[in-house]
Amino acid sequence: MSEFSPGLVTVFGGSGFVGAQVVRALAKRGWRVRVAVRQPGLAYDLKPLGDVGQIQAVRCNITSEADVAEALRGASAAVNLVGILYETPSRKFQALHVDGTRHIAEACAAAGIDRLVQVSAIGANPESNSAYARSKAEAEIAARNAKPDTVVIRPSIVFGAGDDFLNRFAALAAIAPALPLIGGGQTKFQPVYVGDVAEAIARAVVRVDAAGRTFELGGPAVMTFEAVLKLVLRETNRSRPLIPLPFLVAGVIGSLAQLTTLVGLAPFLTADQVELLKTDTVVSPDAEGLDALDIQPTGVDAIAPAYLWRYRRGGQFADKPAMQDTAAATQ
Repeated sequence: MSEFSPGLVTVFGGSGFVGAQVVRALAKRGWRVRVAVRQPGLAYDLKPLGDVGQIQAVRCNITSEADVAEALRGASAAVNLVGILYETPSRKFQALHVDGTRHIAEACAAAGIDRLVQVSAIGANPESNSAYARSKAEAEIAARNAKPDTVVIRPSIVFGAGDDFLNRFAALAAIAPALPLIGGGQTKFQPVYVGDVAEAIARAVVRVDAAGRTFELGGPAVMTFEAVLKLVLRETNRSRPLIPLPFLVAGVIGSLAQLTTLVGLAPFLTADQVELLKTDTVVSPDAEGLDALDIQPTGVDAIAPAYLWRYRRGGQFADKPAMQDTAAATQ
């Protein structure tokens, strides 16, 4: 299988949950990695993931064409991981997802960069009622308009130590008297392990035959929202009732919760996220996935216990929950 020789790769947004794993995967392959982020100080802990001088953090605001061009100087490949889950007064989907992606793709095309990997999301749809999903789709279009051979990676919900998925509900279960089944809890996910996502992105960077292809990434099990909450309760040794919460009511709560962004606090839920929950986040039947990249998916049962234990009373010294086949309780 033909691969690009290791060179310099610029990873935009490489200091985040997925980005750190991508940086590690590329460094292991011998690539020099330039991590382009708004706050380089948050990326310095990535340097030990490679050899001395192999990983460099630089300041870059992707809304600035000049910043993007400088971050790509001398690179032969690029990965765009920049993304937000909710808007704030200073950070908007259009500016970061769409305009920022356009700047990166146009700069890659102008510089003759061999490979651009655009990280999107399953559910990206230019006609979605969710502003997040629309902006992700528009970003894909912008990337391929400027650089047609862009590789698009669309993960389902990503889990792993440090995620904002299982950790969020585990933290809520520790303090709340009940957990909400938004929309009845039947929305389906296909949670995918962060290590598998990072490996897929790294292979999309190096494999010549990945050019212009779209990969949808999902784990081995499809789980309902209700099954996810039950897994969290099991692994944290918590007993909480699951209360159905209609989408309409959840949307109102999300609209109110988003007001916390005005004072710099992250909302637990937004109205736009409620819109996302109206659509299943699973790999399309005809899509190329992890198997097309020769990756065996890792199940949530193999990973989640290793980091959800800290939400149990007694932490690592608490009784371990009885094992259960998550896949059997999901479909």
